[in-house]
Amino acid sequence: MTCYDRRDLGLLLLRLGTGGVLVAHGTQKLFGWFGGHGLEGTGQFMESVGYAPGKASATAAGLAEAGGGTLLALGLATPAAGAAAAGAMAGAAAVHQPNGFFAQEGGYEYAASLGLAAAGLAIAGPGRLSLDHASGHVFDRGWMVPLALGVTAAATAVVVGARNRRVRQKTEGEQEVLFED
Repeated sequence: MTCYDRRDLGLLLLRLGTGGVLVAHGTQKLFGWFGGHGLEGTGQFMESVGYAPGKASATAAGLAEAGGGTLLALGLATPAAGAAAAGAMAGAAAVHQPNGFFAQEGGYEYAASLGLAAAGLAIAGPGRLSLDHASGHVFDRGWMVPLALGVTAAATAVVVGARNRRVRQKTEGEQEVLFED
């Protein structure tokens, strides 16, 4: 018989809470649940804030949030789940960054908190009260943590960088040619 300790219980609570919020957030985008706008409405919003194509961006964000959140809550494939959710939250934080930190002003506080919790779970692991533990950590090997976080960081940098260029071009307009050949 195994005795679970405070760490296992704490990780379970953190996984269930963070995962549950991410699932709700993602299903707003994917299905319009919990007052969300579904793929059409979210796609239009994503397009308006520089993520193009909008519907594909909404699908990717919704899957990363809902899928990553579900896997985090279950404690399954924790490195990949945490990395995917953290990447989605980094993309959300980029949208809210011009409004400062605090959420009450439209800032990135909420997205940063969810992203950091998800990344922290990817690094710390799911604990013994998890499907990863029950399956012998088949999808939770030590080498998977830097791989999942590294791949997600690179992909997120590309996507957010492209979004930031589109937003900058939209606000500044196209540059004129300074010299003709």
